[in-house]
Amino acid sequence: MRLDREHAHALDSADPLAAWHDRFVLPRDQASGRELVYLCGHSLGAQPVLAADYVEEVMRDWRSLGVEGHFVARHPWMSYHERLAGPLADLVGAAPTEVVAMNTLTVNLNLLLATFYRPSGTRTAILIERHAFPSDRYAVESHVRWHGLDPARDLIEIAPRAGEGVLRTADVVERIEREGARLATVLLPGVQYLSGQRLDVAAITACARRVGSTVGWDLAHAVGNVPVQLHDSGADFAVWCNYKYLNGGPGAVGGAFVHERHAHDASLPRLAGWWGHDKQTRFRMGPDFRPIPGAEGWQNSNPPILAMAPLAASLEHFAAVGLPALRAKSLAMTGYFERLVRERLAGRVEILTPADAEARGAALSLRLLGLEPDRARAVFDGLRRRQVVPDWREPDVIRAAPVPFYNRYDDVWRCVDALHAELAA
Repeated sequence: MRLDREHAHALDSADPLAAWHDRFVLPRDQASGRELVYLCGHSLGAQPVLAADYVEEVMRDWRSLGVEGHFVARHPWMSYHERLAGPLADLVGAAPTEVVAMNTLTVNLNLLLATFYRPSGTRTAILIERHAFPSDRYAVESHVRWHGLDPARDLIEIAPRAGEGVLRTADVVERIEREGARLATVLLPGVQYLSGQRLDVAAITACARRVGSTVGWDLAHAVGNVPVQLHDSGADFAVWCNYKYLNGGPGAVGGAFVHERHAHDASLPRLAGWWGHDKQTRFRMGPDFRPIPGAEGWQNSNPPILAMAPLAASLEHFAAVGLPALRAKSLAMTGYFERLVRERLAGRVEILTPADAEARGAALSLRLLGLEPDRARAVFDGLRRRQVVPDWREPDVIRAAPVPFYNRYDDVWRCVDALHAELAA
């Protein structure tokens, strides 16, 4: 494989999605004004140029219409969240009625656990991964305690085998089958945040349902990154944030999925709110809660329109390009990233992310080998000085994601070249 920068430029020239780079605003170096090599879309996506127009549209309608904007704005605020359902549903393999944009990720997780984690009899346990993102673990443990149970007994953790960095699907399935009689809920990530491993949603969901457990997914690192088929998998619920690959902005409104088989079950326990009440009778202000069929029935409050506007802009781009085209470029660009790392950084960097392209998304997690923690951190800080922006996980892992919408092959080359220089310094 050619390792020179000219080859990266040639790949960019042949990229059918290259023009989309200019529809995003990439961060710039404060001193030079030069565009940074921004490889942190797995943490916070870049700003779509269109987002500013969509936010200003809401501001303009607010100025000119006041409260009437709920009904007569260009995109009326009463139904603003509904315009996001279709594009989100396409990205997670669901029907629009199964998806809703609301709240933020962990709020949605708590709301849906209140419905779908219902321990009773011998079924009291919830299964998560040992290295789950802390917020997921906090939420799960709080629900276990909320039901008067003991996490030491009723929180089951699954981890990779000794000496391995990722989970094996067969091991997950075996553990679910072994614990099946006591499992109330299984909660796992679509893509693991630290390793970047893509889990087999369909196989694991099918196994959990066979043993009688409910099953949910945290898609924070999966949505807009890898194909997901929530409806066909049969998952009961899923939650995600929209500020990573979906470019919704810092703290963007999150998303939630509830399978359609639960759509008309008004008896399902839930933490209810006014905005989840039947739309036709909502303004009668009656005392009895009648949930909207589908995922909207889990809404609590009216949506924050200003926070939804950037997401609407980004989803318009996703609808125009389509996830298959983005995934194709992602596979090619992350594969190029992997080959450069293996060729130029052999013996100094270990790739934690699976080598199988179908078992990962855009991001690679790179462990710096043989370095004391302070030296490893200094290498990462040196990348920032060289105008390369990945992110850091203690004590020695750099995560970098070439996002197909706005990153170039040249960004990947520059990242590896900068890391090579820092490790040699």
